[in-house]
Amino acid sequence: MNDWFTIDKVDDETYMISEYRHWEETHCYLLNGTERSLLIDTGLGICDIYDEVVKLTNKPVTAVATHIHWDHIGGHRFFPDFYAHFEELDWLNGKFPLSMDTIKKMVVDRCNLPDGFNVDDYVLFQGMPTKILTDHDLIDIGGRTIEGLHTPGHSPGHLCFWEKERGYLFTGDLVYKGTLFAYYPSTDPIAYLASLEKMALLPVKQVFPAHHSLDIQPEIINRMRDAFRHLRDDGKLHHGSGTFDYGDWAVWL
Repeated sequence: MNDWFTIDKVDDETYMISEYRHWEETHCYLLNGTERSLLIDTGLGICDIYDEVVKLTNKPVTAVATHIHWDHIGGHRFFPDFYAHFEELDWLNGKFPLSMDTIKKMVVDRCNLPDGFNVDDYVLFQGMPTKILTDHDLIDIGGRTIEGLHTPGHSPGHLCFWEKERGYLFTGDLVYKGTLFAYYPSTDPIAYLASLEKMALLPVKQVFPAHHSLDIQPEIINRMRDAFRHLRDDGKLHHGSGTFDYGDWAVWL
């Protein structure tokens, strides 16, 4: 299982922890401060991300979720101090809108699973956060302040995390290269556009997505916003209108 995670260093206090052996190619981010560390998302939960995190910090770790989907909270069970947005608390309390059978199929789909992993043992993390986040809440980890920005669209309580001093934007599933999912009943294409408008106002220097290619530039936010605007103006920004391909990204509505 030791080769499940790939670790990349962003700077002396920031690391990417990636799961490239799964088709979703998830990325989690560890931000180390002088007082504690912040782990943005905890991945699929196929292997124990805690073992990797403790190699990179000796500080207490708080986990935050960009949103409460299985591929972002899979390792939350190892971090009892965790934060989540109030609009998705029900999903942490037995009311997630997909069945466990559906989730398990996605977990094992197109995946080079590690020896010893048994999907029958896979569970969706449930629990009560130590802090409930709302829009513009600040997280101080000592020498670094990260702002949680409510960015619904992909999910009702989706959060992006903004570190103004470094110009880092951790975009979760709002922005990444690949096909954006906005077709589930729990998604909201109109809110998605509003969130892209909100992110386009930030002076972003680096984008850190939750999936796929890390070769991604801040200008993609403006391109996505403009495309969503055109879909709205053409009367297509709604569920069921199809998939729209823009080259290095697409959106499934």
